[in-house]
This record gives sequence, C-alpha cells and structure tokens, in this order.
Amino acid sequence: MTGSSYKTEVLVLGIGNLLWADEGFGVRAIEAFHRHYENHPDLRLLDGGTLGHYLINEVMDAKRILLFDCCDLKAEPGTLKLLRDDDIKIWSTTKISAHQTGMNDVLATASLLGYEPQAFSVIAIQPLELNDYGASLTDAVKAKIPEAIDLAVDELKRWGYELKLRQSPLVDDNFVLSTLSIDRYEQERPSEEQAPRDGDPRYRLRSL
Repeated sequence: MTGSSYKTEVLVLGIGNLLWADEGFGVRAIEAFHRHYENHPDLRLLDGGTLGHYLINEVMDAKRILLFDCCDLKAEPGTLKLLRDDDIKIWSTTKISAHQTGMNDVLATASLLGYEPQAFSVIAIQPLELNDYGASLTDAVKAKIPEAIDLAVDELKRWGYELKLRQSPLVDDNFVLSTLSIDRYEQERPSEEQAPRDGDPRYRLRSL
C-alpha cells in the first residue's frame, strides 16, 4: 500500500467489551484519552468495542495504529506494557477474549489485502477479572488508565505528534453513549438479584 492510499495519519483505537469487567480496558482508555487531550487534526480516535471485521476499512485507512487492549502478559493483574515490533506477538497470540480474536482476524485480512502500517503499537494490560457480567474495571486495572494515557502520549510524540491537555476534562462529551460513560455505568449498576453477574439466566446451560 502506498503512502497516498492512507486517509488517516494515526488511528488511536480502543477495543474491548464493557460488559465483562476488565475486557473494557481498551474502550475506557480511549474514552479517558479523549476526555483529557485536545483533538489533533492527524489523529482519529475510535471506540472499536467488539466490532471486529467492521473495523477493516478504518484499519486499512490508517498509516499508523495505536491500540489499547487487555492481554495475557503472563504477569500480575494491572501490569501495563507498551508493545511494538516483535513484542506485538505477545498480544496477537493471546486468545483471552472473542473481541481480541476478532481484531487479530481484521489485521490478518488487512495484511492479505496488502496493508502494512508504518507503525503499530499496543498498550496492553494484564486483566484481573473477565467474567463479571455488567461490572466495570477492577481497581487494579482502572488505576492504570492514567499511566496508559501517558504511554500513548509518549508514543505519539515519538511518532512526531504533539498533544495538548485540555484545560479541564470533558464531561458527558458523547464520545461513548452517556449511559455507558464510566461514572454512570458504575453508579447505576443493578443489584445482583436484578442482574446476575455471570450472564443472562435465560441463556445459561441447564443441568439435565
């Protein structure tokens, strides 16, 4: 793919599933990034959620990609790492969730179509909990969001993009649906009786 084919200088992408605790790290990280830093004309920020192959065009349009996600780093929960070059294999070979498998498939498909980014980095965190339906991030992971944002800003600076802090963080900026913003999501979580923590009881396997 030639340089003229890229429509986006940098795609800053958060992927994950907000409904399953630490699986939502990538989405919460990109949400926090947007709240704290001013828009940059060369950056496209995207909540990729669990869109999987629907992200193929966004990926192939980007000259460089910076990705937030959880990953099995074989480390203590809350361990945060910046992966690039050969270290990307740590993330790409991890199969801890369906959304990650979907993203790996997107990148593989893009590669087969001739796509090759000029730079690709992953800010990855070791999750603690992936099986608490409707939960927010665990304390171990949530506490690392500011550090993850700092890593992203430093990596973007290394690529030649300077970012500016907002004078004050945005509130209810509609980057994510207001009902899914982290504060409201945590405050309005139903009780365990109203919302079972291991999924919808109508779809659980029943013993014979």
